[in-house]
Amino acid sequence: MSSASASCRRASAACRAEWRPSRWFQRALALLAVLAATSILASEAPRPLAWPAALAALAHGARLCLRERARPAHSFVIRGAEVLVDGAPVAGFELRWRGPLAFAAWRDGEGRRRRAAWWPDTLPPALRRELRLAAPPPPAARGRASMAP
Repeated sequence: MSSASASCRRASAACRAEWRPSRWFQRALALLAVLAATSILASEAPRPLAWPAALAALAHGARLCLRERARPAHSFVIRGAEVLVDGAPVAGFELRWRGPLAFAAWRDGEGRRRRAAWWPDTLPPALRRELRLAAPPPPAARGRASMAP
């Protein structure tokens, strides 16, 4: 029993996670751009309008892919309630999970809202488990009753 209580009192080690743009997400954006252009061409839209719209959909998809690829990598350090992003403390850090995807949101030093999403190709299972264990607890539910009286 003494070893269990000692381990509970001991502060947990910091979780270090690197974020980088996901290649899977970039491929999904490219595929959606191709499918959008194909669906425009397959519709009954007049051809003089369909071709420019399809080219615009392809160009917009290519712009989104390039913008995602150009996003800078981030370094996360989580020590209990303290979270550092690229070495700077952040406020309002939230980590949400949707299956194997992890979504982080925080406010930087200037008060701007920032977001990052880890896809399975950027977050191996061992680091996923470590991040899940080290993340600060989610905010508490509102004070109102959730059921009718």
